[in-house]
Formats: sequence, structure tokens, C-alpha cells
Amino acid sequence: MQIITTGLRFPEGPVWLADGSVALVEIERKTVTIVAPDGAQRILSRHQGGPNGMAVGPDGAYYVCNNGGFIWHETGGVIRPGLQPDDYVGGSIERVDPVSGAVTTLYDQCDGVKLRGPNDIVFDTHGGFYFTDLGKTRHRDRDVGGVFYAKADGSFITELAWPLLTPNGIGLSPDGMVVYAAETATARVWAFDLDGPGQLRRAKPNMPHGGRFVAGLGGYQMFDSLAIDAAGNICVATLVTGAVTVISPAGQVLRMVRFADPMVTNICFGGDDLTRAFVTLSGSGQLVALDWLDANWNIPGLRLNFER
Repeated sequence: MQIITTGLRFPEGPVWLADGSVALVEIERKTVTIVAPDGAQRILSRHQGGPNGMAVGPDGAYYVCNNGGFIWHETGGVIRPGLQPDDYVGGSIERVDPVSGAVTTLYDQCDGVKLRGPNDIVFDTHGGFYFTDLGKTRHRDRDVGGVFYAKADGSFITELAWPLLTPNGIGLSPDGMVVYAAETATARVWAFDLDGPGQLRRAKPNMPHGGRFVAGLGGYQMFDSLAIDAAGNICVATLVTGAVTVISPAGQVLRMVRFADPMVTNICFGGDDLTRAFVTLSGSGQLVALDWLDANWNIPGLRLNFER
């Protein structure tokens, strides 16, 4: 494992760039930050609330899920997000100009219902995107979340699946016909079959949100964001135990890669052949990289739509 950079303030949403850099968000610092191959950091944009998941869109801009902010806690050198803060600004989807860093709000509601805590995002081949809204937690109550679909030009947004309990990571199968979403609190992965862009085919037997169960982990673990590999496996960042868990579409746990940080939050694949994994260790504020392939594993990552 190579430590690319340190001193980040709860990094998430890594995006590999063609020049070898990694764009990511720092949720606690409220920035989009570009990390060069030598570890140098450059702040591209500053935000209110809390920039979270991020993806490159068809126009080359960064599309950011803004969760509205957290109360932060730091104990023993590990930083963790907490409850909804007093200065909570609401949730939104933002567009960040990749050159100037200018921030534009695309969506802050769907059908008159305010977004609460957008978390992670993935683009399809049509130029639209799916995103999760995890919601916010307060002292005595918690929002119920969902999965949404929207167009990058700000003209259309719809609720795809509801209700889910703390939906977090999101990804698309290689053929683009299945959306996977990971729930944090339950450590479950759900699949949502599609008939077309933003069109859910409800599973049978019918779950309240229309999805089908893929996998869940035993014991005290939680899921964060995810990436899909070239074979369609779901690579889920796993909290508490500090790992990336690789799960087949059929629900079998295939591999678990562990790290020395309980807050393993995101993974993306990079390099020309997508065999390098970039992982955010958010508790300790690190971006690390490792060769994903080894003697027992020969499946690279899946190239994201509009990735350059």
C-alpha cells in the first residue's frame, strides 16, 4: 500500500483523473481537492454544508452530492461525522466547474420534497445520474432515505426507490441495467433492476422500495460507498472493521481487503488498465493506493462513464 497524501479532513468521493491525479472531497473542510501523484494538494472549490460523493459528468464537470453538513467528533486521532448540525443548510446536488471551481446548485428538492443528505452518485451512458440520499440523523429521530435519478442539465429529477435506511454507496452494473445501493446502518446491498434510464422494474417478491436483496454482513459492520469491478462485483467500503468487501452479484463475499483505519469510506479504480485502487481512509485523513490485482485476484475495476 502506498500513502498518496495525508492531512485530509474526512476525504471521500475519489475520482481518478487521466493525468494520474485524484479529485476528492473533504467533507469536514468543505472542499473539492485535487491530489497530485506526488501527494500535493490543491483546493478547487469551497462549499457550504458538506460535499460528499462526486463523479465526472458528460461535460467534464464534477457533480457533487452535498449532505448539508455534520457535527464532527475527533477522538484518538480518528475523525467521525455525527448528527445534523445547527447550521444545516439542506441537501443538494452541485456542479463544480473543473477549471474555475465555480459551484452551481442543480437540485435541492424532488417533486417539492427537500433533499436531506445526498451521499453518492454515478452516471449512466445517457448522461443522467443516480444518487443516494442518506438523510440526516438528529438526537431522537432519523430521516428515511432513497435513490434518485436526475439529468445533468438540471431539467429533471425523479425518485427511483424509497424507503431505504441510510442508503450510501451507489454503482451501476457493467451493462447499466442494475443499480446497486449499499445501506450504512444495516450493512446490506440492494439491487434495483432497470427498464430504462431512471425506470425501475420492481422486484418480486415486492420489497417496499422495489429492490432485491443482494447481501448483508454479520456482526457489527457498516457499509459506505462502493465501486464496481469489470466482472460486475460490488466493492464496498466497510466501516468499523476497516475494509473493502468484494461481493458478487449473486451475494457471495469473494474478498476482503483490510486497512489500518476503521473509517474506510470510498474506493475508485485508476491507471490505464484500472488495476490500481485508490481508497480513502477518512478517519486518519489519508488517500492510499494499492495494486488491486495479485496472485489470487485478476479482475480490474470497471471504467466509469465519462471517466478520462
